[in-house]
Amino acid sequence: MSVRKMDKPNEGVKCVVNTCEYYMSGDHCTAEKIQVEPRNAKDSDDTDCATFTAKETSSMR
Repeated sequence: MSVRKMDKPNEGVKCVVNTCEYYMSGDHCTAEKIQVEPRNAKDSDDTDCATFTAKETSSMR
């Protein structure tokens, strides 16, 4: 899945994973779309954001 990084928050999506490339200060997500997996999850503990992309180390300083 190709995801474009926006210069503004994706309204309605809260993200607290500050190590993600799409994280924006204030717990916002800047990915234009997200994908949550897997298909047959039984509860929220079974789910993962497949859109997650780790920030480069130099940009985490």
